[in-house]
Amino acid sequence: MNLLLVEDDSRQVATLAPVLARHGFRVTYARSGGEALDALASRDAGFDLVLLDLGLPDMDGYEVCGEIRKRITTPIIMVSTRGEVRSRIHGLNLGAADYVVKPYDTGELLARIHAVIRRTASADAVERVRTVLYLGSVIIDLPTRQVSVDNSFIQLTPKEFDLLALLARRPGVVVTREQIMGEVWRAGGEGTGNTLGTHIASLRAKLRMPALIETVRGVGYRAVTPAE
Repeated sequence: MNLLLVEDDSRQVATLAPVLARHGFRVTYARSGGEALDALASRDAGFDLVLLDLGLPDMDGYEVCGEIRKRITTPIIMVSTRGEVRSRIHGLNLGAADYVVKPYDTGELLARIHAVIRRTASADAVERVRTVLYLGSVIIDLPTRQVSVDNSFIQLTPKEFDLLALLARRPGVVVTREQIMGEVWRAGGEGTGNTLGTHIASLRAKLRMPALIETVRGVGYRAVTPAE
């Protein structure tokens, strides 16, 4: 995924760019509206999304959005300290796919980025987005086998990761013990209760979210999303 980050605050870039990179984005950085338009004009640009801060030194961010939209259909997420309804409506009317108000939670920003890409990207890009799973503030990156909570990485064993990923792919759905043992351990369900229970307990402790994985007595387990 190629992402153009338009932001003149170097401290913000230093914080955000590594997080985006860890989640599979190749980040190009533009410090001004002019740099952003030049980057987008490049034949090799091929950006999947533009993350556009409105407070730029040379051009008004709304103007930059308008110029981008005249040239290409790449989705734009506006980022601004201007949180009033009029500002958000103006940005969306100019063609932005979403509008995020500073200060924002990085996990929420990532979720919004992936949501926009799912709505607007090509089939290949959508398939790449599906390689990242979300359970509230828990982010599960399948290609790198990394798990983070509130932008802090959690060290899991291979089986713990496979177990969490299996449940996260089916949030709210009860996965039976037999299914889990068959898919994670490639084994039948008999005589494996202690092993599975131990891994569930370890996951709950490491994630510091005991309620994230619910025990359905006599059946199995399910991942509980925050909305539940």
